[in-house]
Amino acid sequence: MPCVPTLLAVPNVSEGRDRATLDAIGGAFTAGGARLLDRHEDPDHHRAVYSLAGEPGSLSRALLAGAAEAVARIDLRTPRGQHPHIGAIDVVPLVHVSAAERGAACAEALVTADLLAEELGLPVFLYGVLAGGRTRAELRRGGVANIAARIERGELAPDYGPRRLHPSAGAVLVSARPPLVAFNVELAPPADLQTARAIATDIREGGREGMAGLRAIGIELESRARTAQVSMNVEEPYDLPLASIVEAISRRRRRRGDRRACSAGRAGGLPARGRDPRLRPRPPDHREPSRLIGDRWLALHATAAPSTGATPPA
Repeated sequence: MPCVPTLLAVPNVSEGRDRATLDAIGGAFTAGGARLLDRHEDPDHHRAVYSLAGEPGSLSRALLAGAAEAVARIDLRTPRGQHPHIGAIDVVPLVHVSAAERGAACAEALVTADLLAEELGLPVFLYGVLAGGRTRAELRRGGVANIAARIERGELAPDYGPRRLHPSAGAVLVSARPPLVAFNVELAPPADLQTARAIATDIREGGREGMAGLRAIGIELESRARTAQVSMNVEEPYDLPLASIVEAISRRRRRRGDRRACSAGRAGGLPARGRDPRLRPRPPDHREPSRLIGDRWLALHATAAPSTGATPPA
């Protein structure tokens, strides 16, 4: 009997402060049939990331259930923090760990996009491999107001759903992709937003000291005075060691005459290979994540594996 692949989804919502709202959204995902591996919320980013697992055909329905709860509870007309966003349920990537799962992840992403459009009235924009390589940054640039204006001018059209933003929930981005690492480096205070943005501009792909596969922005941590952060997605984490990113940021600070240490930590782990030493931040300082999604992912595959002794994907 063939083994049904287990897929991972990592929906991001534009809420990071209201625990009741986050609990309700997480409960809707699980009531819809997904297994909740992890939830990471950040009040400064005003954002939460759920890591879910499920089978093709059912994971899309679970994503719809959680998205419906997010749309009902999150209103973009109220302040949503500094992190770039265009939707209440902002980004919904389906993650494939191995090449064998790529097709299933792409198919589930397209089904999810169709459901979010048809059932919730959300305009859906595809990105990444499903949209010829178009990036999230291209779609988010300028925020909700800018994407609304681009749609109105006819410069941009949703791949699914209405040609207008939802009045309170905006739009949603959907794709299928391999795993990435969400990685944040906090600059020692006093550090301002301008410094964090300058460093992010320099080190991200395309910057003066650009690193391939690195997306980076600067964020001011409103919960702690005079503290800023470089917030990153590492899209090729096995080719770009996290230690080299920390070193690049420290080098950039030294050029400004600042030799104070940085603090670094992952906002999420990697399936199957999450303990690879190349993914560990190193001195000047680091904070290890309290949870590793990879361990839970492996446990799910071990539980779901058929009695023939099939090996979970590496």
